[in-house]
This record gives sequence, C-alpha cells and structure tokens, in this order.
Amino acid sequence: MFSKVYSGGLLGVEGYLVQVEADVSEGLPSFSMVGYLGSEVREAEERVRTAARNAGFRLTAKKVTVNLSPANVRKEGTGWDLPVAMAVLAAYGLVPPDSLRGAAFLGELGLDGRVKPVRGVLPMALAMRDAGIRRCFLPEENAGEGRAVDGLEIVTAGSLGQLVELLRDPVRICPEPPGMFSGKAEPYEVDFSEVQGQTMVRRATELAVAGQHNILYIGPPGSGKSMIARRIPTIMPALSKEEQMEISRVYSACGMLSPEQPLMQARPFRSPHHTISAHALMGGGLVPRPGEISLASRGVLFLDELPEFQKKTLDMLRQPMEDKKVTISRVHGTYDFPAHFMLAAAMNPCPCGYFPDRERCACTPTQVRRYLARISGPLLDRLDVCVEAAPLTFHEICRTEQAESSAAIRARVEAARQVQARRFAGTGLHFNSEMGNREIRRFCALKPEDETYIRELFGRLGLSARGYHKLLRVARTIADLAGDEEICRVHLQEAAGYRGIEERYWKEIR
Repeated sequence: MFSKVYSGGLLGVEGYLVQVEADVSEGLPSFSMVGYLGSEVREAEERVRTAARNAGFRLTAKKVTVNLSPANVRKEGTGWDLPVAMAVLAAYGLVPPDSLRGAAFLGELGLDGRVKPVRGVLPMALAMRDAGIRRCFLPEENAGEGRAVDGLEIVTAGSLGQLVELLRDPVRICPEPPGMFSGKAEPYEVDFSEVQGQTMVRRATELAVAGQHNILYIGPPGSGKSMIARRIPTIMPALSKEEQMEISRVYSACGMLSPEQPLMQARPFRSPHHTISAHALMGGGLVPRPGEISLASRGVLFLDELPEFQKKTLDMLRQPMEDKKVTISRVHGTYDFPAHFMLAAAMNPCPCGYFPDRERCACTPTQVRRYLARISGPLLDRLDVCVEAAPLTFHEICRTEQAESSAAIRARVEAARQVQARRFAGTGLHFNSEMGNREIRRFCALKPEDETYIRELFGRLGLSARGYHKLLRVARTIADLAGDEEICRVHLQEAAGYRGIEERYWKEIR
C-alpha cells in the first residue's frame, strides 16, 4: 500500500516543502530510505521502528520503502522522524488516509514514542503555508513558532500514539489559537541614563543609529566604549512585524528560539569574542548555517577590542557590509543569509591603551603603528563615524544628575528615520548610509560656498572617493536630526570632525 504525507526542510534560513512517500509491499523484509539523506536522517529507520513498537503498533515484516522528495536536495536533521512514521503507519493501514490530506508533520521521535522538538520550525511552517498546506502537526515545544504563521492551523502532539488517536477521530483535533503580535518593544535592562559624561560619544552614537551608520569608538580603557555600545539597541525603533519574522527565521534555523518567546521582540545585540573563527562569524559548515553577522541582522554587531580579531576575519566583513547579505556556495547549493546589521566597534589606540597620552603610554611609535595597522584601510573606510572616548573626569563620574534617557534619544532617532523613509520611498533604500552616487547627487546637493569648503576638506583630510561620500552621508543624517532640508556648513563641519579623529590616529601609518 502506498501513502504520502508532507513535511518541511531547511536550506539555510529558507524552508521548502517535502513529500514523504512510503510503500509497503510483499517481498524480502526490509526498511529502505532514499532521497539524498544525511546520516541522521537514515538513522530515522531505527527510531521509527522502535517508537512505533513502544507506542503499541505492530508492524509486520514486509518490504518498506520511504522516499523523501525532492530527491536532488540533501535532507539533514531529525525532524523527519514524525512524517516518516506517519507515512509508514498510513501505508500499513493504521492511519486513515483521508486524515492526512492537506496536512504536514514535523518532529523527532524518542524511542518511547514521545515527539521531541526540532529547530527551524518557523521558516518551514512559512514554506508549508505558501505551498497550500492548511494544517501542521508539531511537537508541543514548537507550538509557539507555528502559531506565529498566519493562515496555518497548528496541532500539537506529545506522543506518536496520541497523534494517531487524533487522526483516527478527527473531531477531537483542536488547533492551537493563533499567535498575537505585539508591536511593543521588549524592555531593555540597560539605558543611556546610566551613562555619565561622554557627550560627544553619545551624540555620535545617536547620529550613527539615526542613519544606520557603522561606528568606531576609540579611546583608553575604562572610558565607557563598551558600555555605550551595549545601549545602542535601546535607542533603535521597535521592530516591525516583517523585521520580527526575518530575525526569528534566522534564530529558528539555529535552534535559538525558546518556547516562551517564539518571535524575537528586541533587536539583536551580538558581541562575539575576538577569537571567533571566520566561519563562526560569517556562517558556514558542510550544510551552511548562519553566523554571528546574520544573528545580528536588524540589530547590532559589536566587535570589542577590534585589533585583536584576525585581520583576515575582519576583512571578510567588507562584502556583507556592502551587500547586506552573506552568500555561501557549496557543491550542492548556494545559500543567502541576511546581514542587515549595524557594525559598532571599539578599540584602544595602542597595545597599552593610552596613546597619545605620553605620560601614561609607554608604547614605541613602531608598536603603535603596528597595532593600528591591524585595521585595514578598506574596512576603516566602511566605518562612517569614528569618535574618541576621552577619559572621564572625577566630576563626571561623581555627578548625581541623571543623564538623558534612551527613550528621549530614541524619539529623535525615529523622527530622523521617518524623514529618510519619506525621502527614499519607492527607491528600495531605507537609510542614508545606503545611498549610492546617484542618491548622493540628488539628496546631498551643496551650496557653492559649501562645495568650496568640502573641496578644501578633501585635500586636507586626504579623503578617498568612499571617504568623501561617507562624509556627505553622515552630514545628511546630521541635517535630518536637526530637521533641516539642506546640508549646511555646520553639518559638514561636524561630519568632518568624526573623520578628523580617524585621521588623528591613522595618518602616521598611511
């Protein structure tokens, strides 16, 4: 007897529909699985046999053949156990075929017949819905992810026996209620009101977030660089439903969503250690999985102690920062992962951390140059804002008045982003940092006297073409924060100030 059920597979962070076909016939007793399977999928044979027996189903000795289609796509993971079991039981006549129409199954089986959770349910459920599946049976722990998908009925089962009983008596099937989306941002444990002093660094952080510019903090140890960077998500606008789904798909594919939080409510903040490998940062593996930059998508990727990272690893960031995606090619396919992150980096200016304060810095000029040279020029050019975190004074540390809160800063950021949304409507762009040459000529036009001024800056600061455009993009964001339609001299001067700090440290090694 032949039977067919549906399930879902995962390619990177994208789901796809899979047909699980089973045929039970007379012949030499065997259990064969085909369809370009990974080792853990082939092991489903023993799990399904044992789980079915312990659930009380007697499978007579016959020739059993299971095919997972499409057969040209490699199947990985343990989520195929439940659909294989249902297809085999239906082929044995133990499950009514009518109850399987328009339904899909996902889940791993324990040897006792219990249905266990799997990773990647959210993108697979989305693919099922788009393919016309109307009902999906999931492990109880994955119900939250399934409920987040509109237009798909979710039914949970704790064991194989319980699921078969439901299918034999469909009247007892009770779908889970649909998930409710809340547009409210998740409260953060940190706030900018806790940051004392560092007015210039706070201002630079605000404009970096307003225009989605990458930012570099440079200064001595203990000046608050990491403290401020960790508060960047608190001044970002709340996630939209589309952004929530995009982020949650990545975290679901990595198995990082909890049953209590099936959708990401807060913008990600990822801070990998400087010993991270290139594959862990970018993503990869035999069957590629997302790396840290994809986990930081729509949020912040913070690289503390930037020069301590391997130079090769840092230079691999250049392409994702431009293309907003990571493309990983393997023999059996090409995978695209999102990389819409804001890069925030922090570093000391020298090995001891106190350059150019010669009263405290004992590093030789050669040591300083060698340390700063770990950051390549092309990567530095992609950091739109470079700001110096000066040592705090005793008065700043001991001041009792509370600093401006994240909520107040976020209100200005949201206003500036609304200006950008209106400006770039219909262009496919969202932020000033994404402007190309055409948009810069259109939206960053200068008065004749300001063109003369920026021409002088170009020579004095030794700007490259990318650096020149970077300065104009930052100036455009400064104008948006000020509510000005046109870029003025004061906006150019502030933007040049962030570039000047960069030149102060790197001009000796260029």
